[in-house]
Formats: sequence, structure tokens, C-alpha cells
Amino acid sequence: MALPGWLSLGPHWLLPALELGLLCALVASSPGRLERRSGALRAGGLALAGLLSLANAISAALLVNELVHGSRKESAGALLLAGGAIWAVNVLIFALWYWELDRGGPAGRRHAVRQYPDFLFPQMQQPDVAPPSWAPFFADYLHLSFTNAISFAASDVIPLTRWAKMMMMLQSAVSVAAIALVVARAVSIFH
Repeated sequence: MALPGWLSLGPHWLLPALELGLLCALVASSPGRLERRSGALRAGGLALAGLLSLANAISAALLVNELVHGSRKESAGALLLAGGAIWAVNVLIFALWYWELDRGGPAGRRHAVRQYPDFLFPQMQQPDVAPPSWAPFFADYLHLSFTNAISFAASDVIPLTRWAKMMMMLQSAVSVAAIALVVARAVSIFH
């Protein structure tokens, strides 16, 4: 909603309204989501992540189109703000994907559905630096996503599975493209 109207398809409010509706339905249907495993709730969580990804991808594509063609004559500041907002949302979306997919999602981790993790956090490698019951929370996946997007590499968290490695590669590629294109266009506008 914070992006300019030209960075969305259709009515500016449509995708955020769909996302909010899906989020409200998920929260209302299971406020104690971690306590039980449900295929419908899992599908809803993944659908929400997918919808967020689609909305951000559309905005990113529209921004890239504007950067390449420059038909709107947006100011460098407006382009930098739009690019920064898309980049920040991308960090949040990938954190959500990592959180939803690692070891079967939050409920799967709580119920130890899968033995092996998709991401190896330092607390898992050195049990003496964390409580014995330590498990990653959303903030841990947000940190992973942010450091991957800003440095284009994992910092202290190691991806172990192929899907985790591919997702981190995709996130780094999107981040590099967004940063490089926005900065290049802004610099050309300033000159």
C-alpha cells in the first residue's frame, strides 16, 4: 500500500485486501496454530506467502520496466524509495517462506515431523550457547533473510537442503537486481 499506484496491477487496494483477508481467516481459524497440524492451515499459510510473493514480483517487474524505459520521469528519490520498499518487502517475504518451509513449518517443527532441518542455526551446532529447548522463531528467519539479501550470502545460518539453497540463491539474485537497477537509474537521473 505504501508504493505508488503505478507499481500495482488493477486497483491499488486489491492485493493487500486479499492478503489481509487471508491472514484474518488464518488467525481466526486457528489462533493456536502451533498446537495442531492442519493441511488447510498449512495450505493457507503457503497461499498467503505465494500471494505476497506475487504482489511483490508484480511491483518489482513494474519498477524494472520503469527503470529501463523511464517513461514516467519519476524523481531519483521516488525510485529509490520504491526500490527500497520492494527490497524490504522481499526480505520479509523470504523470511516468511523460510519460516513456513523449514522442517514442515511452525507446526511441523513443534511436533518434530521431520528429523533433519533445512537450515542449520549456530544454536543447533553449539548446544552450550543456547537453552536445550531452543528452536528458531520468525525473528531468526528474518535475520537469515536480511543477511542473505544485504550480503548476498548466508551469514551464520547454513542451508542444508537443495530447496533452501535454491531459495537463498533466488533471494540473492532478486536483491542484487533490485539494488543494482535502482541505484543505476537513480545515478543516471542525478547526472
